[in-house]
Parts: sequence; C-alpha cells; structure tokens
Amino acid sequence: MTVFWEWLWPTLTAAGFALIGFFGHALFVRVRDAAANRAARDILGEARRDAEVLRKEAQLATRDELMRTREKAESELQQRQMVLSTAADRLSRQDERLEREEHRLDERAQALDGRAQHLETDRAALQAERAQLDQLAAEARGRLEAMAHLTAAQAREELLARLAGELEAECAGLIRKAQEDARATAEAQARAIITTAIQRHAADQVSDVTTVPVHLPDESMKGRIIGREGRNIRAIEMATGVTVIIDDSPEVVVLSSFDPIRREIAKTTLERLVADGRINPALIEETADRVAAEIDDLIFKAGEEAVESLRLARVPLELVRLLGRLKFRTSYSQNVLRHSVEAARLAGLMAPEIGLDPETAKRAALFHDLGKAVDHEVEGRHAEIGADLLRKAGESEIVVNAVRAHHSEAPAGSAYAALVAAADAITAARPGARAETTDLFLHRMENLEALAKAEVGVVRSLAMQAGRELRVFVEPTAIDDPGAIQLARRLSQRIEQALNYPGQIKVTVVRETRCVEYAR
Repeated sequence: MTVFWEWLWPTLTAAGFALIGFFGHALFVRVRDAAANRAARDILGEARRDAEVLRKEAQLATRDELMRTREKAESELQQRQMVLSTAADRLSRQDERLEREEHRLDERAQALDGRAQHLETDRAALQAERAQLDQLAAEARGRLEAMAHLTAAQAREELLARLAGELEAECAGLIRKAQEDARATAEAQARAIITTAIQRHAADQVSDVTTVPVHLPDESMKGRIIGREGRNIRAIEMATGVTVIIDDSPEVVVLSSFDPIRREIAKTTLERLVADGRINPALIEETADRVAAEIDDLIFKAGEEAVESLRLARVPLELVRLLGRLKFRTSYSQNVLRHSVEAARLAGLMAPEIGLDPETAKRAALFHDLGKAVDHEVEGRHAEIGADLLRKAGESEIVVNAVRAHHSEAPAGSAYAALVAAADAITAARPGARAETTDLFLHRMENLEALAKAEVGVVRSLAMQAGRELRVFVEPTAIDDPGAIQLARRLSQRIEQALNYPGQIKVTVVRETRCVEYAR
C-alpha cells in the first residue's frame, strides 16, 4: 500500500502539472491571438483613417486645382471680353468717323455738282465770247495786214528775228557777268568755308610704321625668345605671321609686318609671354589665339566708337567691323580710321555751308576709305571695293557714288562726291598728317621738275612747299600768255596721269618780260 501511494503521488503530481501547462499554453495562445487581432484591427483602422485623409486631401487638391483653373479661365475670359469690348468701341468710333466723313463727302459732292453746273454755264458763255473775239481779231488782223502790206507770218518772223538778236546779246552779257562774279567770289568763299571747317576741327595725327619694337627686361630674354634651335621664334612667326628681328640692339626685339593687325597681335603676344616668363611653342600658340580674339573685340569697339563720336544713324554691324579694321591700317603712315573720322567731321562742318545734308556728308566721308580694310583680300581699287561693300550693306546710292567717285575714278553723281574729295584732300595734305621716306620724297620732287623741264620753252622749274606747288619759268619770247595758260593745264594733266601723291599740287607758270638798257 505504501508503495502504491509512493507511486501514485508522483503520477498525480506530474499529471497536474501537465494539465496546468496545457491550460496555461492554451490561455497564452488565446491571449496572444487576441492581442494580434487587436493590433491588426488597429493597423487596419489606422490605414483606413490614413486612406480617408489622403482621399480628402486629394479631393481638396483637385478642388483647389479646379478652382484655380476656373479662376484662370474666368480671368482670360474677362481679358478677352475687355479686348473685344475695346475693339468694339474702336470699331464703333471708326463707324462714327466714317459716317461723318461720308456725310461730309456727300456735302462736298453736292457742292461740286453745283460748281460744275456754274462752270458749264460759264464755259458756254466764254466760248461764245471767244468766238466773238476771234471774229473781231480776224477782222482787226485783216485791216492791219492791209495797212502794213505784211501777212501775220511775215510780221511774226521779223519780230522774232529782232528779239532773238537782242536776247542773244543780253544773254552773252549776263553770262560774262556771272562768270566774272563767280571767279571773283568762288575762291574766297571756298577758302572761307574750308578755313572755318579746319579751325572748328583740329585733330592730332600720329604716324604709324611697318615695324614695332618690343622692349625686354634684360638681354637674356632674347635667348628664351629664340628657344632651343630657334623653335620659339619659329612658333611666334607661324602663329602671328610676322617677322621677328633680333639684332644687336640692347634689350629690344623688332617685329616687322605690312599687316598692322598681325603686327599688333604679335606685339601683344610677345609682351605677355615676356611678362609671364614662360615661353614655349604650345603657350605661344595659345596666347596668340587668345590675343587674336581680343583684337577682334577691339576692332569692333573701335568701329563703334567712330560711329558714336560722329552721332550717325544706324550703321550695319558688318560696316562697323570693317571700320574697326581701319584702326590698324595706314596710308602714307597716316592712320586710316583717324583720317576717315577727321574727314567725316570736316565734311559735316562744310556741308551746311553749301546747302547739303550733314548726316549724308559725314556717312560718305567716314566710309570713303572703307575698301582699304579688305583691299589686300579683294582685287581692285579701294574706292570701287568700298562702294560695292556699301551697296551690299544697303547704303543710299548718294553715299555709294560719293565713295566710288572721291578719287575721280567714276563720274560724280552729286555734290557729295566733290565734298568728300575735298575733305579727304584737307586731312591728307595738311602738315604732319602723312609722312614719306626721304628717298620717295626726293624721287617725287625730281619727277615733278623733270615733267616741267620736258616742255618746250621752259627755262627753269622748282618744286616748292614739300611738293605741294610747282613753279615753272618760261621764255617770254617762246610762249605767249595763252600758251602759258595751256602749259599750266597740260602740266597738271600730266602730273595727274604720271605721279602718285597725296592731296593736290598747285602748278604756277611764270612768264615775265624784262627790258634792260644802260645809261652811259
């Protein structure tokens, strides 16, 4: 029995614990499932609430967008209604004006009809009176012919012949007087106009040459410019197109080129390389390209400044750029852009004095040497090239003709051509404006004197005033006064054909008779 109880108690105890574990586990699972269900319901409720919030927000956003669209449409509709209302008002006013104009035209038409009726009545009366006058005139003419024993045709011919003689004599006298007055006043007026223009505009001139020096900080820099086996100097010449001259001159390198733009690019490039201290072919090419772009900007800016300084109306951009290129162009060592601006100002000052438009005169004078900007690229004379460029750019025919004819290479179509030629000659011929080498100067002087000495009857010829005047002394017994006039004209024509010179040359023929006697 004791053994039974010893075996039963542990068994009952184990079974009790097993039942307690089973029911505890079941309770735990049920509690966990209940908690999971509550969490799921909470998540689902929160998701539904979020979805509801999103739905409401979407509805509000859609409503706002619809409101904005409606407001925008209503605003556009109001604007269109305002435009249509304004247009309707304008059309209404136009209709009223048209009605008033139509009413006024009807009144004028009625008035004109009344006048036409009066004129028709007056015309009939005049025709009747004219017929009566013609009859009376015929009767009077018949009586006069009978009294004078001449027909009307014979009397008319005699009267016309007498009047023709009188008018011919009177016209000859008037022409002679007009010529004398013109000779007496034309030179003085021209001198006064030109003097006034020159006094009102005085500009300095700076001569340019075909070589430019570049100063170095020390003599050792020449070796760096030359480079190993001369590769740097070859790179500079290839990149810029100029000739680099390195001689015994201390701390100076000379750049030579007949193209002033290339010369300026080379000068700026070399100065920057010297300032930087690094000189190699790659850097030389890079610096030259950068300087070339800067020079292009400088060219355009120079053209703009020239146009703005003269206060001209709209000038096409291609002409502005070509004007800027003249900043680096020289003629007889005279800067062409400064020469063109000065000529434009002189032409603008002289134009009002002779009744011409100053604006047109300034445009023609400013563009008169435009062809020199591309004369090394295009064949032909610079006046023809410039005129063609201006015509392509849409300039007026007056300006085109003035540019084409300013060197008398084409017929002058207006007074502007003569005005531009005068302004060009003034700026080119005044002292200091242009420079020549001594050899060219002496050669021109010798040619001037030789042309005069080749004429028959010339005793001596002198080139004076730096070649601006040629005085010719003739034998008075070999050449008379009319012959002296013809000689001066012939020499001026030969000089124009044979020589190249800036400005004008005055030819003076001197003929004098000296009578010498001795008292003993």
